[in-house]
Amino acid sequence: MPTPSVSRAVLKFSRAALLCAVCIWSASIALELQADRLQQLAQSRYGAHGAQAAGAWLDLLRSAATLPERDKLERVNDFWNRSVHSGEDALIWKKPDYWATPLESLGKGAGDCEDYVIGKYFSLLRLGVAPEKLRFVYVRAVIGGPGGKQIAHMVLGYYSSPNAEPLVLDSLVSMILPASGRRDLIPVFSFNTEGVYISGHQTTPVDRLSRWRDLLSRMEREGIRP
Repeated sequence: MPTPSVSRAVLKFSRAALLCAVCIWSASIALELQADRLQQLAQSRYGAHGAQAAGAWLDLLRSAATLPERDKLERVNDFWNRSVHSGEDALIWKKPDYWATPLESLGKGAGDCEDYVIGKYFSLLRLGVAPEKLRFVYVRAVIGGPGGKQIAHMVLGYYSSPNAEPLVLDSLVSMILPASGRRDLIPVFSFNTEGVYISGHQTTPVDRLSRWRDLLSRMEREGIRP
């Protein structure tokens, strides 16, 4: 049975799920990205470190554009896992729950699990990966082996075809593995362009969740337009 802290985290991710679903629904085409604006904002907000981090991200998006899709997954997953240190919203943003834009995560150099997923998701969209192949997946991650502590966690799932076993892009384990190779993850629900999927329940259409637009609005002001 989940602990009270896990239950609270489930509630947090349930709220986050709504926003996540809207992100996916709204970002149905490749991103438009104003590189000059991004770098200027990175410099003004976060100084030389932020500008360097944003520049490295833009370099990745340029250099990986023509790679095979599996190589894009590897490059993007490795970049975000190396560029962002794991932290809590309360410490990073002084808020109990905050969804950071890719620029914000890179500027701070820190984020929690959903921030890794946001960065990876929008990077892959920019690289031309179809949004229906990507799904935000909320899980309970078992830490310390069988019987270990369970924590609320989020990963990015990649489906090469609608019925394919997903590959898991994770901030806890850098290697991209199929879901069957991640026995430490217990799926709870997931999201794609068609809705929110909960085991044993019908999907919830994401177009009913339009009030959750804050993340996309901030991204657009930074020069990233889905």
